[in-house]
Amino acid sequence: MFKKPVEAKLSQRLSGADKKKLRRTLKDRFPLASDANIDEILPPKAEISVAKYSNKVHVYVIEGGLPMLFDIDGRSTEIYPTVYALWKVPELLPSFLLKGGEVSRYVIGGADLMFPGISIPPEGLLSFLAGQPWAVKVPGNPAPIAPSDVHSDASNDEDDINVVESGPIATNIQGSTYVDASKNLDAGAQTHEEMTADISGLKFSDNVTAEVQSDEKEQQTFSGEEIDALLDKCLLQALHTTVKDKDLPMPGSTLWSNHILPCRPAGITLDIKKSSYKKLSKWLQSKSSAGLMSTKEDRYKKEVMLLGVNRGHSDYMSFKPEKRAQESAEQRHDNSVGEGSQMKLQLQVVEVYKPSTHVNSIFTTLGADTGSFYSASDASDIVFRYVEKENLVKPTDKAVVVLDVTLCDALYKGSVKKGSAYPTEIHKKDLGSTFLSRMQVHHRVSKGNEVAVRKGAARPIQIMTERRQGNKKVTRVSGLETFLLDVDSLAMELQKKFACSTSVAELPGKKGQHEVLVQGGVIDDLAKHLVDHYGVPKRYIEVLDKTKK
Repeated sequence: MFKKPVEAKLSQRLSGADKKKLRRTLKDRFPLASDANIDEILPPKAEISVAKYSNKVHVYVIEGGLPMLFDIDGRSTEIYPTVYALWKVPELLPSFLLKGGEVSRYVIGGADLMFPGISIPPEGLLSFLAGQPWAVKVPGNPAPIAPSDVHSDASNDEDDINVVESGPIATNIQGSTYVDASKNLDAGAQTHEEMTADISGLKFSDNVTAEVQSDEKEQQTFSGEEIDALLDKCLLQALHTTVKDKDLPMPGSTLWSNHILPCRPAGITLDIKKSSYKKLSKWLQSKSSAGLMSTKEDRYKKEVMLLGVNRGHSDYMSFKPEKRAQESAEQRHDNSVGEGSQMKLQLQVVEVYKPSTHVNSIFTTLGADTGSFYSASDASDIVFRYVEKENLVKPTDKAVVVLDVTLCDALYKGSVKKGSAYPTEIHKKDLGSTFLSRMQVHHRVSKGNEVAVRKGAARPIQIMTERRQGNKKVTRVSGLETFLLDVDSLAMELQKKFACSTSVAELPGKKGQHEVLVQGGVIDDLAKHLVDHYGVPKRYIEVLDKTKK
């Protein structure tokens, strides 16, 4: 379930009403949970976001934290806690205890769990009904390891438990079987701290067997000073190898998870809580005070942002990055190049919006950053939050928003013809689109760790075939830089693929923009190659064959 990256098609924050509704759903879904348990999973003052995926799954995430819940069908009828939530509140669900490590090794690998693999306590299991969620544990570990579905098979005398592949969740019991057992279950005496102390050091591996074996080895312990030194080393390694100036500004959580943690030595757990700083924000701010980097606390996102790196700092200049980390990155790149028709790296093109002078007042009123980029849904959420804050919904018609001076200026100032009256209200269905039209449109292109944000809408790649002297065809490709494609590397690749000569030339009057010339009429094959191999969306490719009459 961690082999391929999964991108949410939409992510948005929950309103106050949605938070209350979610808490009510949890109380109905998990009758064992107290109000304190719900507060552990969904802190009352924390911002909660929901990520919506193409398979209708909704994942609820504490901003700056970990995913706590997910909804299988997006309708709140089958909502489950993640293992992270169960580690925080182990008594949230009753649990099955496996017989031993041999069983868990296969369960983690995705095999079905049979009832003979469950350890039945002397007093018996709790009684349960179909559809009731359970957790799965192994001896000696209070933290759940896998989800499963229990159902009855008419062709088999034994009930089996299918391990769910959709993520680290709880157990869902399905079928018509009713198990009669005792009503006592030992939930264990482990504390919240014991279960969550090493969450930040988690690393999932495709090689499950190797991961299980490595977990069984005795972990090396470090003093606070040694952890501080290791943190500094991993930070400098990341600044030298993976953190690029064009990726900035960068959230501190992204710096930690995508850059610092991958630089730690193999088999070492890096936990900021065990350092002298205790918190990631304090550590980053200390590096800012030392002059190594510049940071700023984002009050809206409630985390520290990395704004710049002082690459002339003495610590940066004196540090020599480890070559093996660079070599492994090159090996990964070589492997991706050799995959043939598979995409090298997942390419994403997203339209984002930056606040303009027209709408800055709306963002400022809500304490939102006017220098950040926002998706269409996030930007629309800003204006609707303003409407809610100022109570601008028309009492007699809930579908209409009454415009105050600030909102009216944000939407219409400078666009209404002289002598015409300004609108006094707007329909809710038009509010979001009108607000977006007053912001600056940008496009963000990302490929792996490489990200570029440029002003305006993304211009498509243009592929054109024309005839030259001697009735020979030549295909021109331009606009590749927009999608982070290296023209020289692509020219060499196309030369081998189509067995023809290629060249690169700078476009007249367009500094820094180039076109690739390919001998032959390969317009259709070339477009297909960009889509299949590089992941360029079809809507961003324009083709023109001038050889056809």
